[in-house]
Amino acid sequence: MNCFHLDDFLAGWIGGASSVIVGHPLDTVKTRLQAGKGYKNTLHCVLQIYRKETIAGFFKGLSFPLASITVYNSVVFGFFNNTQRVISKFRHGDERQSCGMLDMTLASMLTGLMSVGLGAPVDLVKIRLQMQTLPCLAENLSLAGTTGNVNGNIAVRSVTLQGQPTYRGPIHCISSILRTEGIRGLYRGAAAMVLRDVPGYTLYFIPYALFRRWLSPEGRSSPHPCTVWVSGGLAGSISWVTATPADVVKSRLQADALHARKYRGIVHCVVQSYKTEGIHVFFRGASVNAIRGFPMSATMFLGYELSLQFFRGL
Repeated sequence: MNCFHLDDFLAGWIGGASSVIVGHPLDTVKTRLQAGKGYKNTLHCVLQIYRKETIAGFFKGLSFPLASITVYNSVVFGFFNNTQRVISKFRHGDERQSCGMLDMTLASMLTGLMSVGLGAPVDLVKIRLQMQTLPCLAENLSLAGTTGNVNGNIAVRSVTLQGQPTYRGPIHCISSILRTEGIRGLYRGAAAMVLRDVPGYTLYFIPYALFRRWLSPEGRSSPHPCTVWVSGGLAGSISWVTATPADVVKSRLQADALHARKYRGIVHCVVQSYKTEGIHVFFRGASVNAIRGFPMSATMFLGYELSLQFFRGL
């Protein structure tokens, strides 16, 4: 029997599109908190974005994630479920055999590792577009006129790109990165993304399976939509909160501009961030991740499960 099922990819695509629309505003807030400066807390960040950029500021860079993350989620969910079937076929001789926790953990980790190849460039472009209108440190941007003080340190100036964006859109952003940094530039922060996504997807799929099992009544063949929604939401919050430290490092590396680069790599970013802002910096955006993770993942899993039921009922 063929282990490859196309319906998993199609259902993942639909779920991914739904989750992007629901979660992008808070994703923008998360990125600004993690990679930007001048925000006291989450509420202050929300108000600042709204005052300076109106409601459109929360949806900055949406077109690229909507087009790309839907494909990304399609690949993630398709890969995860088909990998489970391959493991079941290999271990038990039957792809329909349910995976145990160990097998599901292996499938989750492989999914997290695979996801970086597609997800790193997507995240990079999204973050670069989200950061364009952010008042930020001059050394974070490729701007002429950055000066140093008598001690040789880069002077901090509040600047804004509003009205003169560095990138005209996702395609221009990609071409600019390729021109100035090469193909490696698109994968800046990929190593940090591996540290985020390998455990992150394990703490995404495993809690979902556990919550769905615990919340489903005995004898029910398929979970109720409310069960799927709650289980997916809780799994998303758990996954994103635990992934926040690695996500902070990844966001900072990806927001770092080429000609005024602050960080040489993961370790340097961790050390410098800790020295200048303390341990709490690695949990910046954790509350946003917890809040954002629930509706995004709830919508993702609900869209996936309902779509899967529809396709398999045809």
